[in-house]
Amino acid sequence: MHNDNLLILKGEEVLQLLTGREQEVIDSVRSAYLAHALGQSSLPHSVFLRFPDAPANRIIALPAYLSDGFELAGLKWVSSFPSNPEKHMDRASAVLILNSARTGRPAAVMEGSIISAKRTAASAALAAQYLSPTGEEDRLSLVGCGLINFEITRFLKVVYPRLKNVVVFDLDPGRAGQFRTKCRQAWPDLEVEVAGDIRTALKASPLISLATTAGEPHIFDLSDCSPGSTVLHISLRDLAPELILSCDNIVDDVDHVCRAQTSVHLAEQLAGRREFIRCTLADVIRGDAPKRRDSESIAVFSPFGLGVLDMAVGKLVYDLGVRDNLGLFIDSFLPECWLDR
Repeated sequence: MHNDNLLILKGEEVLQLLTGREQEVIDSVRSAYLAHALGQSSLPHSVFLRFPDAPANRIIALPAYLSDGFELAGLKWVSSFPSNPEKHMDRASAVLILNSARTGRPAAVMEGSIISAKRTAASAALAAQYLSPTGEEDRLSLVGCGLINFEITRFLKVVYPRLKNVVVFDLDPGRAGQFRTKCRQAWPDLEVEVAGDIRTALKASPLISLATTAGEPHIFDLSDCSPGSTVLHISLRDLAPELILSCDNIVDDVDHVCRAQTSVHLAEQLAGRREFIRCTLADVIRGDAPKRRDSESIAVFSPFGLGVLDMAVGKLVYDLGVRDNLGLFIDSFLPECWLDR
């Protein structure tokens, strides 16, 4: 990553390079979490670009630097336009730029939404693996039937090979039906049941993934969850702050998740403190914190979504693209040194 060539990778090429490499993506995400916990990163707060006439839409800039074997910096520029599915377009689109940490020069520009979805799913699978009290799950509940929960299912099937039953719920029954069809096509051995209401989904499994487009809390009661459940709170704004305060809370980064009106941020405002956050996932991975506060409490993993994860998976994609000679290489993308011009 130290020459003047620029590698450009389209979405279909990124997908080709990552297909079947779920464990490698999980390993990259795990390494990024550990490097970040050791201070081998720089992670400014993400910047939200919002639109006054369309408050549901946003574009987010996530800059990050990651060392500890990665030695790169970069930026993810990711949009979320919730009405896009009505136009038969994905809600999210993204571009990922990678720069050499030695020279600062750009090395790659690649489609970023696939990387973003897979690193999110890998972090959810990693959290389930480390926080689940049993270490083995055969049943899963999903709230929200979009790409993220589809990828989470993919990655959880790697972590939990015995996973055979999935219960899904979405406010749009048509989306839930489409999701079931996609799951059956991808995994014919997987039994997928569409729940008629969210309570049924919460009751169905001790492992629950929330991946919705909710802008504010809509779940005010977790009494339907079995004791010791693990909730992957991926969309960050589903749970009422009072629920957050009652649960065993694990996050990816305390400072990052306590902003932008996430449920954890709202809980901090309500409580006037952060002590309800027990630890980070990296603390559990390193053995610095136990996986559970106790056997009865509901563990909630709330990941803000760190840019270092995109850097780590982007590095994997870059290395695979160079190895396989895939993508478009632009020679001498940058101008000559001005002294030589």
